Amino acid sequence: MKKIKLFFLILFSGFLWANAAKAVCPLCVVAVGAGLGLSRWFGVDDVVSSIWIGALLVTLIWWTMAEMRKKNLALLNFVLPKFWRVKGFYLDAVIISLAYYLLTFIPLYYAGILAHPLNKIFGIDKIIFGTALGTIMALLGHWFSIYLKNKNNGKVFFPYQKVIIPVLILILISVIFYVLLTWRII
Repeated sequence: MKKIKLFFLILFSGFLWANAAKAVCPLCVVAVGAGLGLSRWFGVDDVVSSIWIGALLVTLIWWTMAEMRKKNLALLNFVLPKFWRVKGFYLDAVIISLAYYLLTFIPLYYAGILAHPLNKIFGIDKIIFGTALGTIMALLGHWFSIYLKNKNNGKVFFPYQKVIIPVLILILISVIFYVLLTWRII
């Protein structure tokens, strides 16, 4: 019972800070974080949990980049000499993405969770495989939502389409891998 109360406390506390940060899509971050928390809490395989880690990292990267664009900040403009500065945010996106993934994987590695010899699927660590799959699925869900919006003359087909489509894709791929792993098909 304490786990359930703690889970919902953490879940709903995200709504308190989301508006204060003026995030791009706080609902996306909360939904993905809730999916990750639920899967780990229920003892789901690392591949399925890591799908949500990958999706969470994607949403955090988008969130960070949106805040930087809003404030017209570029990381490299503070470090590089004036004649080397970059006008776009593409290099910043690469640096921020790399930082988020490293800040996720390095602690997992030192905790002995990542790179465990018995925790592999297709010869790849389950957490790395799931994170990569979650990253790809989150990007595909986002791009599919944009595609549908463009097909409908710039209007969404239904409210919260930008959130619902990626989350549904993540749920679908999670269920597929859960079933495949539970029935020992892979």
